[in-house]
Amino acid sequence: MGGAMLLFDRLFKRFLQHGELIVVDPAGQERRYGRPHPERAPVRIRLADNATARAIALNPALGAGEAFMDGRLQLLDGDILALLDLVTWNLRWERDNPVRFALWRQAQIAAWWDGINFARRSKRNVAHHYDLDDRLYDLFLDPHRQYSCAYWAPGITTLEAAQEAKLAHIAAKLDLKPGMRVLDIGCGWGGLARYLHKVSGAHVTGVTLSEEQLKYAKAEAARQGLTGVDYQLIDYRSVTGQFDRIVSVGMFEHVGLPHYRQFFDTVERLLTSDGVALIHTIARADGPGATDPWTAKYIFPGGYSPAVSQIIPAIEKAWLWITDIEVLRLHYGHTLKAWYDRCAEKQAEIEALYDGRFFRMWMFYLAAARCAFMNDGHMNVQIQLTKRRDTLPLSRDYMRDVERTLPGGAP
Repeated sequence: MGGAMLLFDRLFKRFLQHGELIVVDPAGQERRYGRPHPERAPVRIRLADNATARAIALNPALGAGEAFMDGRLQLLDGDILALLDLVTWNLRWERDNPVRFALWRQAQIAAWWDGINFARRSKRNVAHHYDLDDRLYDLFLDPHRQYSCAYWAPGITTLEAAQEAKLAHIAAKLDLKPGMRVLDIGCGWGGLARYLHKVSGAHVTGVTLSEEQLKYAKAEAARQGLTGVDYQLIDYRSVTGQFDRIVSVGMFEHVGLPHYRQFFDTVERLLTSDGVALIHTIARADGPGATDPWTAKYIFPGGYSPAVSQIIPAIEKAWLWITDIEVLRLHYGHTLKAWYDRCAEKQAEIEALYDGRFFRMWMFYLAAARCAFMNDGHMNVQIQLTKRRDTLPLSRDYMRDVERTLPGGAP
């Protein structure tokens, strides 16, 4: 056995216990890892050469991701989601899992450095992912173009319904009134801003660093004849004025750990004395970690999903009240599966826009992200904030009462 396959063999024999992985090595020999499991279908792959085996053994996330993108790791039975689910399920975050170890973690110092997002670097990082061809996102997103965790309330079975339920859920927590001024930090393609304006009559300002998203948001608002929504290409740190409500969905992951205090200080500065803010973000139940190197390189440079324990201190230092926290555990996993299935169906269209390597990269990203929510410690949280302890009603009942009246709201 060569040195590369020896390393590969040692790694996979160590952690893969449940479910079966069959690997055809560069010499054409079949190697089996794990054992059959009733809930996990066998996955069969081929490694093109010893360099591929070595890269995966030395840096599993980066090595496997790049090998799959380049066609050096080929799926013979099962797809990339099945492979990553098999691997991450064996490493799942549970107290009674004896084989879990820090396979996908990177050094804390590397995560800190990658999270330093000065204004110029932030704009470059955003463009890396969000300035892709609009036609790509149209292939798998809902009509509101929500590129964040949906809300799968009981009875919801479609992505479209789940995303509109998410918008209603957020609107209810904001306790909106006509004439209010609302700031949407990281507004994306503007779907949330348009929804909030339509259901409340509030004036909504969306800010983004993506030039392509800005073009779409402005054009869509004009097409719908909405005068109570405006969009700006500006870093959130440069926003001025006062707002009755501030909302941020799927943007906090790009703030960067060194800037959390600055983010919440900015929210406190922009919020009126009786204002309400809502932050919707990916978070970690398993404590501080680091973005894996493949995701940092190819998908979200500068991105980091924080532990709740890393968010709260910055909120406390900004003198903001946490008036409500909701944890959405499996919701993003279901959302990502819907996106993954839609992209799989649109393979030809995606490859026509880019190429086969891009398609494989995109599918690896969606599959790995789903597994982070289904097997690892990832989750979503919605954190409601105020400046005053008496700003909102004393019970959460008002949220459900309002939500029932909104388009897409859960019954």
